[in-house]
Amino acid sequence: MNSIFNDIKNAFNRHDNSLNQLILINILVFVALILLRTILWLAQTDYFGTIMSWLSLPSDPVDLLWHPWTIFTYFFTHRDWLHIIFNMLNLYWFGMLIREYLGSKKLVSLYILGGLSGAVLYLLFYNFVPFFIQRGSAEMIGASASVLAIIVAAATLLPDYTFNLLLLGPVKIKWIAWFLVLLSVSGAVGDNAGGNVAHLGGALLGYIFIRQLKNGSDMGRFIHSTWAYISGLFSRRPRMKVSYKNPATATYAASSASGKPSQNEIDFILDKISKSGYESLSKEEKQKLFRASQKE
Repeated sequence: MNSIFNDIKNAFNRHDNSLNQLILINILVFVALILLRTILWLAQTDYFGTIMSWLSLPSDPVDLLWHPWTIFTYFFTHRDWLHIIFNMLNLYWFGMLIREYLGSKKLVSLYILGGLSGAVLYLLFYNFVPFFIQRGSAEMIGASASVLAIIVAAATLLPDYTFNLLLLGPVKIKWIAWFLVLLSVSGAVGDNAGGNVAHLGGALLGYIFIRQLKNGSDMGRFIHSTWAYISGLFSRRPRMKVSYKNPATATYAASSASGKPSQNEIDFILDKISKSGYESLSKEEKQKLFRASQKE
């Protein structure tokens, strides 16, 4: 048992391990719910439904006011095996791409912002679109909106990157992303209408995130410090003092002297990846991309 706890703790001690941390949080929540459901079933109590309502995102704004944390907890919560397996596999495959090209911090930003965007669209549809209003109140769980944000972001950044799929062979990830988006559009009038609407919210965020990043704007900057604090709770490393320079006194020469690439250089590299793939980069460009992923 101590070995398991040590493995979990070590996973959060590494600052560049965000992909595994996200997957681990989802798995830990899933396992905890399985254990609770089993214990409560043996005790012949019906408290499990109450526990799930504390974690699920309600469509009713009044319920949300009483459970505001659910706008975050819902995208770390799963109840079915197939649901979490599908989401975690996609998170791993596409999250590896985002982590390799943009760094761990951007991956966390996409995951959280994708989940929040999915929640916003879900709430808007259930409270303003007649088809959803007549369906009555509902609750939502699952990381699908967050995961689809990462999938679409990867496809926007690297549209011609190829995965070798079982039975299908090599497929460009832009077609995988389009398929999943269209699947969510078709499912927006099905049994899981609210969930599929949330997927589309995540997909839209993923596209906008990369477009803004190429324009020099990081939508997830405010998330970085929060995630670093959460990860630091599991770490024994001493706190580091960070000093900030006045942007007004910073110069391009100072940036170059520090070895960190400028935003223009990063934009050029990202455009080159989008057009010709990662392998088209020179060794120097790959090193610049790596340094950029570590600098914030």
